[in-house]
Amino acid sequence: MRAWIGRFFKFLSFVVASLPEGARTAVGDAIGVLWFDVLRIRRDVALENLRLAFPEWSEAERVRTARWSLRHMGRNLVDFALFPFFDERDLDRRFEFRGREHLDAALARGKGVLFLGLHLGNGDLGIAAVSRAGYKLNLISKLFKTRWLNDLWFGARAKHGTRFIPPEKSTFEILRALKRNEIVIFVLDQFMGPPVGTRTRFFGKETGTALGLALIEDRTGAPVIPSYAYRRPDGRHVVVFEPAMAVSAAPDESLRGENIARRTQAYTDKLETIVRLHPEQWMWIHRRWKEFRD
Repeated sequence: MRAWIGRFFKFLSFVVASLPEGARTAVGDAIGVLWFDVLRIRRDVALENLRLAFPEWSEAERVRTARWSLRHMGRNLVDFALFPFFDERDLDRRFEFRGREHLDAALARGKGVLFLGLHLGNGDLGIAAVSRAGYKLNLISKLFKTRWLNDLWFGARAKHGTRFIPPEKSTFEILRALKRNEIVIFVLDQFMGPPVGTRTRFFGKETGTALGLALIEDRTGAPVIPSYAYRRPDGRHVVVFEPAMAVSAAPDESLRGENIARRTQAYTDKLETIVRLHPEQWMWIHRRWKEFRD
């Protein structure tokens, strides 16, 4: 069955990749409109999240932003068909890198690099582009329970050089990657409760955020680079590498737990700043503001 699914995906990818850019965009937009306006899957979640994040906006602004968010997700789904045909020749045509000097300077320290990432733009295609540009990437990601879906979803992306690390017992693999002076990506914009999450505030509202990135930074001293991708109106993707973050820490070792929480809040604040730059390309359908229960 997995072989049949693989062949079907390759055929479907070939058909989609053969379409003109405008046609692929139109298909993606149609998926988003179907999702948001017809099927209305998590429409209420997206709008409630936008009310929490932007109480000063009109309801029309929130509906417009939520609809665009789903349209971009539809475009991302269509773009997945490009993975079997994506190579180095597509870098200049489809991508623009900004702040690459910050990433190179961080790697020059020899401790590896920790990416602070989020679900914005087409992050999957952005990761493939960074891998194709010659950087060694490791992404912490949960696997699906279905094997053929894992083969399809992760296999298509792994062919471009990205390694995937399951979050369960991931510390050893993360430390090995950093020792090889590679990049490890932490996607930190989803809710995470105890014991692996801590209380944070996102857009001024209490939520929970995973502690893993702060713990690894504290243990290794590896620089944390905020990195994200967004789609330009002309269809090209911009991949941004910001300067390494500097979060002050109390010198008293007994305050280590407080330092970890402070770091995690600083990461969350940075993600909020990035979302505010491109709110129409963030994944508003996620239930980010669940109740944090100790």
